[in-house]
Amino acid sequence: MAIEEPLELRVDGKPLVVTMRTPGHDQELAAGFLYSEGVIDGSDDIAAMAHVRDLASTTDNVLNLNLASGAQVPQERFASAQRGFYANSSCGLCGKATIDNVLLKVPPLAHPFCAPLPLLCSLPEKMEAQQTGFSATGGLHAAALFTPQGKLLILREDIGRHNAVDKVLGWALLADLTPLDNHILVVTSRASFEITQKALMARISVLAAVGAPSSMAVAMARAAGMQLCGFVRAQRCNQYSPVQEGGLP
Repeated sequence: MAIEEPLELRVDGKPLVVTMRTPGHDQELAAGFLYSEGVIDGSDDIAAMAHVRDLASTTDNVLNLNLASGAQVPQERFASAQRGFYANSSCGLCGKATIDNVLLKVPPLAHPFCAPLPLLCSLPEKMEAQQTGFSATGGLHAAALFTPQGKLLILREDIGRHNAVDKVLGWALLADLTPLDNHILVVTSRASFEITQKALMARISVLAAVGAPSSMAVAMARAAGMQLCGFVRAQRCNQYSPVQEGGLP
């Protein structure tokens, strides 16, 4: 079975959020979460990260992250954590204090590129070969980052689709590869609003999903100049953005 356990993320010792995740790559998850929330924009914003072993617990389900000087979490996010909000494994938007925190102001992409559709259709097969957790359990989502030429850079799995994306973004952040201009993000889930938002925060130009996109995801992708494709299969896909005069490119 796919493992699902809570992870409490603390910043400078203060509880911020609890998410249900598949254990593993927790530091990437924490870094990617703060990056996609706009709290940090580089690895130099992180002074230290480590699991905290509470006296009453024998698991590594608490991770504390110390921010470098100049980086800080808005105080209302800590307040929402104190009121008991959490992010579950199926919804990356749960636990937001206000709608303003959901609709982060993400500027359009400065120099977006479009990947050839045959290339995009070839990427899910490359992912499947690396999805060892899914092969064993059938219960994990995956997110993967590719170069414009279709080279797989990193793949992460998690029971939460948004967690898988955060792990990929966190890996890139900690490797000093961000922002991810001219990269392709492929997800095995649907392309929801929060996943599209996370991709745009990382400045990713192309988002391809095995599942369907939501109407808000399509609207955001079109406004930002992101290429968004859904129902990506070996032989076909649907392209929702960009839309050019006279139809799809």
